[in-house]
Amino acid sequence: MARIKINIKEGTIKRSDKVLGIDLGTTNSLIAFVNPANGQAECLGQDDDKIVPSVVYIDALQQFQIGHAAKNKLITEPDKTVYSVKRLLGRSFTDVSEHAGSFGYHLVPDMGKSMVNIEINGKVYNPIELSAQILKALKLKAENALGETISKAVITVPAYFNDSQRQATRDAGKLAGLEVLRIVNEPTAASLAYGIGLDKSDNKTIAVYDLGGGTFDITILQIQNGVFEVLSTNGDTYTGGDDFDRAIVQHWCSVHGIDINQLEQDKIAYQNIRLLAEKAKITLSDHPHFEASIQFWDRSFDFQLEVSTFQKLIQPIVEKTLKCCRLALKDAELEHEQIDEIVMVGGSTRTPFVVESVKRLFRKDHVNNSLNPDEVVALGAAIEADILAGNRKDILLLDVTPLSLGIETMGGLMDTIIPRNSKVPVNAGRQYTTSKDGQHSLRISVYQGEREMVADNRKLGEFTLNDIPAMPAGLPKIDIKFMLDADGILSIDATELRSGVKQSIQIKPQYGLTDEEVEQMLLMAMTNAEQDMNRRQLAETVTEAEQTIYQCKKLLYSNQTLLSEEEKETTLQAIDELEKLCQGNDREAINHSLERLNHITRPFAERLMDEAIGKALTGKKLDAL
Repeated sequence: MARIKINIKEGTIKRSDKVLGIDLGTTNSLIAFVNPANGQAECLGQDDDKIVPSVVYIDALQQFQIGHAAKNKLITEPDKTVYSVKRLLGRSFTDVSEHAGSFGYHLVPDMGKSMVNIEINGKVYNPIELSAQILKALKLKAENALGETISKAVITVPAYFNDSQRQATRDAGKLAGLEVLRIVNEPTAASLAYGIGLDKSDNKTIAVYDLGGGTFDITILQIQNGVFEVLSTNGDTYTGGDDFDRAIVQHWCSVHGIDINQLEQDKIAYQNIRLLAEKAKITLSDHPHFEASIQFWDRSFDFQLEVSTFQKLIQPIVEKTLKCCRLALKDAELEHEQIDEIVMVGGSTRTPFVVESVKRLFRKDHVNNSLNPDEVVALGAAIEADILAGNRKDILLLDVTPLSLGIETMGGLMDTIIPRNSKVPVNAGRQYTTSKDGQHSLRISVYQGEREMVADNRKLGEFTLNDIPAMPAGLPKIDIKFMLDADGILSIDATELRSGVKQSIQIKPQYGLTDEEVEQMLLMAMTNAEQDMNRRQLAETVTEAEQTIYQCKKLLYSNQTLLSEEEKETTLQAIDELEKLCQGNDREAINHSLERLNHITRPFAERLMDEAIGKALTGKKLDAL
């Protein structure tokens, strides 16, 4: 094994060692490096050999075939051939169940980790280990080409990949025998590949429109003096060229009276028509008409498609991407005319209708699509790898987190610690306390999202800070710090400051996430902003009321002999009224009842305080100032 030497002080890798850039794509994957002879990024391989189809075939002996050899099995053995596995990374069976029939292989749930799994030949595989097989093939290809052992790489992901998907990608790299130095957003890599920002005199604001086989994202980047700053990002982790193919398949089924549900049950027939739809999509990029015949179910089918019909079929899919673009512009607080360049990335941007739609949205006469859209991300990843290797010190990449991170507080409220669009890496923290006397532990639940109530956000995980010394409610000081690294992975420190009790963890993402929670979070937050704020204010008022009730009951119990029966009865009645109101939604009534309870208890609370002070001062001599 080759050893990589790292300069601990500077955090760089020995210059003579190669760090590769990998584009782990939905449809195809590539590997690239910066050639030391000319300083240029290059994809490994010749012509078509550069591309490794992201397809895995598993035979009866559980042996793997990757790439072109596996792709050839899609028609003959579709139930043993896995494609578009990137779409399954970091997802649960619930997330993909609606689309399960469109896969040629069998998806099954994993009750243990809530992760979708794939069953082949009676054995269950998860998307991480299958992605690792693709990465292993890329690693072997690089080692054969370069004649040395490769152990470190940079892997790209869509900018809108959530924490679970990023962690799943990193896990796949580890399984493949790679130390993943950085998870880089694909749009950032693409801009590097185009050379934008490599000249320190560049001062531009660019939009990177990245439409691949299975994912879409739009990123607004500001580049100045060699610094790449992400102003905003948006996207959809379940929209891409695969959806173009499916739209064509559905159209042909409708025209020929084919029951698509029946078709999806016949894996061989479905793969035949799906691959033909992919061919039609590619043909219509530079031809007005497509026509072909295939045979299945003992029949011959003549499939035709005009470019005008194709455009109508994909228009709703393209519009989903344009909606994300509008949201990204709004988040960046920019207008269309403030965008200097549009960079097109991903094989699906070869479709002329996509290019024209993007031009119209951004009101531009042209877009930057001169590089091979299949290679551009891998080339950019190689440049980032070169930066991490210490060979380029004049470039700085500043990405952002696409969704806010915070914890649950009393009343089910979301308390944001790291706001969305914060530059990463970033550290942030806040102090909290206990709500009950003698509380020995504190459960810390971590969420991601923009809604006011945690029930509407996405739970990342939780842990418990134990062994807090027994103290009255409100006395412990618990410092919670969030540390989000450059890969978007979250670590948390929780410390009780008075006792020094501490726990540090890295939140392991829950792989069970719904598309709605992730992909529509920002839209839902905007749509429900007023309603969410009203719910938050109600929850805060109820929480304050419940804390007051707790303190009043404690005061009554501890001072039975010091209060009159009338005081006790009046206080209990006020408490009972407030408790009943807390079950409802009338915030004004709760506030009024809370004020009444405070008014009733204030005189004897002051009396008890005076008595306590008197006892404390008994026998003490006070000197005049």
